Amino acid sequence: MMKRLIPYFTLVSLLLLVISALPLVGQDTTVTAEAVGQANLRTSTFVESDLVGDITAGTRYPVIGRSDLYPWLLLGNPETSAPLGWVFAELVTVQGNVNTVPFSSEVIGAAPAATPTLAQATVDPAITATPTLPPVGVALPVQPIESPTPDFTNVVSGLLNGEVNIRFGPGVDYPRIGVAFAGEQFQITAYHTQLPWLQIRYPDAPNGFGWVAEDLLDVQGDIFSLPAISQTNFNLPTLTPTPNVIETSAILGATAVPLSPEFAALGNEVWNIVLSNGFDPQTSRFGALFVMDLQTGEAMTFGSQFAFSGTSITKVAILDRLYETLSSPPDTRTAVDIANTMICSENVATNRLLEIIGGGDVYAGANETTKLFRDLGLEKSFITAPYTIPGATQQPPSSPILLPTTIADQVKANPDLSNQLAVDDMGWMLASIYQCAYQNKGPLIEDFDGQYDPRECRQMLHVMSNNTVDALLKAGVPEDTRVAHKHGWVDETHGNAAVFFTPGGDYVAVIMLHQPEWLFFGESLPVMAEVSRTIYNYYNPDAPIEAIRDGFIPEAPTCNFAGTPLIDDLTNPFFDQ
Repeated sequence: MMKRLIPYFTLVSLLLLVISALPLVGQDTTVTAEAVGQANLRTSTFVESDLVGDITAGTRYPVIGRSDLYPWLLLGNPETSAPLGWVFAELVTVQGNVNTVPFSSEVIGAAPAATPTLAQATVDPAITATPTLPPVGVALPVQPIESPTPDFTNVVSGLLNGEVNIRFGPGVDYPRIGVAFAGEQFQITAYHTQLPWLQIRYPDAPNGFGWVAEDLLDVQGDIFSLPAISQTNFNLPTLTPTPNVIETSAILGATAVPLSPEFAALGNEVWNIVLSNGFDPQTSRFGALFVMDLQTGEAMTFGSQFAFSGTSITKVAILDRLYETLSSPPDTRTAVDIANTMICSENVATNRLLEIIGGGDVYAGANETTKLFRDLGLEKSFITAPYTIPGATQQPPSSPILLPTTIADQVKANPDLSNQLAVDDMGWMLASIYQCAYQNKGPLIEDFDGQYDPRECRQMLHVMSNNTVDALLKAGVPEDTRVAHKHGWVDETHGNAAVFFTPGGDYVAVIMLHQPEWLFFGESLPVMAEVSRTIYNYYNPDAPIEAIRDGFIPEAPTCNFAGTPLIDDLTNPFFDQ
């Protein structure tokens, strides 16, 4: 009797059905997702399915499944990988390759799955360094941006509950045509019959309309009273080319050196690195960069219109202003404070330097440091108060502090009110120190009536070359490369400013990256290192570095430099390096 054969494609279909039905509990996955603000979890891959809970920014959940038909992801309990619920992909930021996650059609039971507390959820460990970072697992609230509310009487409208990309079509694969923020309201003009997306009136779009994922809007009115759209192909018309974001840079009042085509191409390449990693100036997560060729004088920048928290990077300006004050090499105690300030970012030592600059008044020292920025033609950076010492009583100012209003955007990056910098200002300050040290020219030599000499400028770069932080921009160059740099970060802003001494040429690079509320080191450090590697390889094409280094940030740097060769160098009136 002939056996009945089961067709091959049927066997494959059965196998896939069995695999998709297998429980996902305990799955080991390196793919995680974090809410963009807040996101709903549902029982299945439809916006009409039951709500089982929600997630918020600040916690990463394992992605344990994905729909093969719709842009939905199944999230699991971070400790057990037990399914929690489905989330629309546009509402989360995914870390890892989502294509490695198996397909699933699982429907979560009607009873809500137990959602772990944020204290139980796993997040990427931040690198421990000064200043102390907040505890892992603390929820990060989304701060709505206030905007005027249009009158939507007798129309269906939607209020955004988070920052969102406006797309040209109903899906994340369609190009972004704009960005909107929490609190903005739009008129809804249609709904899609197959996908959980809504069409909105968007005047900035080529056709006057855009698309937003339904779960991103608090809908007011009946969307099913609107026209239904089932079209799935939306061709974006040819748009006016976006202006080049790379700009030439010069100290205020000076003429910028024209960029060579090769240097301009480098600028576009590093810009694309920043942009492709999600630091986009059209959103609230963005970055800024300055690069200067110290041989040709070419300088380029993007994002220089934004003011960032000065963090500890402003200590470069404090060091610079200190040497203007000193009439002879620093004594041993001052030299130790210089090392502790520039290497360990010790705020107590920094404030003692401000006291020297201000003749015993730290606030006067801060104002004198701001004056140095202005004397150099740098209009967007300042410091008006000493650094905070945890647990210490702050000396009050002798007169009210007037917080400067500058030509920079002092809102977008939520900068510190008393300590702000722009990347081009800090880049030009480092360039002026280098020109003084090794070219015996530049504004510190030419405009300050003999208050600086090359020996002092070489000592400034020497102490910064002893910085023990081997990460950020430094992780993008060979380990033995001399890099004179200052690091700095707060919760939402990370930065680095550096002078690089390489076989193919010396250059300055300054980078700042910002994400509201909290920026993970695991997201900022690789971007800085890759930008740095690209610049290094431009200058050293015959000996390029193939990949960024892991680098490290010392957990507890030693801040006792008394008796070390570095202090001898800083106090040496004949220092020459």
